[in-house]
Amino acid sequence: MLEKIKALQEEVEKAVASTKEEVEELRLKFISKKGSISQLFDDFKNVSPEQKKEVGQAINTLKNFALEKINSLKEAFENADSNNTGTDLSMPGEPLKLGTRHPLSLVKNEIIGIFGRLGFTVAEGPEIEDDWHVFSALNFPPEHPARDMQDTFFIEKNPDVLLRTHTSSVQIRVMERTQPPIRMIFPGRVFRNEAISARSHCIFHQIEGLYVDENVSFADLKQTLLQFAKELFGEGTQIRLRPSYFPFTEPSAEMDVSCSICGGKGCNVCKYSGWLEILGCGMVDPNVLEACNIDSKKYTGFAFGMGIERITMLRYGIKDIRHFFENDVRFLKQFESAM
Repeated sequence: MLEKIKALQEEVEKAVASTKEEVEELRLKFISKKGSISQLFDDFKNVSPEQKKEVGQAINTLKNFALEKINSLKEAFENADSNNTGTDLSMPGEPLKLGTRHPLSLVKNEIIGIFGRLGFTVAEGPEIEDDWHVFSALNFPPEHPARDMQDTFFIEKNPDVLLRTHTSSVQIRVMERTQPPIRMIFPGRVFRNEAISARSHCIFHQIEGLYVDENVSFADLKQTLLQFAKELFGEGTQIRLRPSYFPFTEPSAEMDVSCSICGGKGCNVCKYSGWLEILGCGMVDPNVLEACNIDSKKYTGFAFGMGIERITMLRYGIKDIRHFFENDVRFLKQFESAM
């Protein structure tokens, strides 16, 4: 009997548990009513009278030892649960909230994605440019009003260097070093010497596009812009092209889209016309192609350009362009769900 008690005590000493369920299994095995120690008490009646005292003390000692062992295992798991609060102690004491993308970046990336699916790649160029890339190569006559100091920021002491007024300068740089086919868009920041108000700013952002290849027609331009408008404003969007003038395209047009706010019925946003002007476009003037050493008799192309601020204001119902440049957190937080 004493040897049986000794063997059971060694088994209790070696017992380990890695889960709460295993602790419960040990309790049932050793100290429950049907456990091994309870069976020792049942067998105690068969012990001879002269051994009862020694055997009884050994059984009680084993029982107390088993209880302490089970309780210590339980406490270990309870302490582990109380310390596991789900908090990463390596994180800063103050929570750091993620920022949001600027609404102009959201719309710019969406436009780039649309034209990317149409096969256009992205090119960028310098914001500080020279007269050739901003005006002369784009067929601007020397007396054109856009060259006037009231419209353009010229760099002091060198009137031939200026802040670009449009991203068309990047088109010239691409055509100078690349022979057709060319299918690219040109996002970037531009500068014009204009009074800052709710509708205009001296800094704004553009995305222009250029497609030059053999047999490119005005029909290609129209279908490209129609597909763009449907993806940006919705499948039911319609477009219309109105004759216009730009020095670097001929023929030229302004493109309107049906107002997505009123469905073309007329509202204060579209000035009750049902249409919203979003971009200018046209067929690349042969003089521009020749200035970049591209054979205008073999190649034709179309170009278009739009202001990202204007489209963003239409998209989100923003009435003051100055909000884009003030970095007001209350304004920017509105676009968390748009990321």
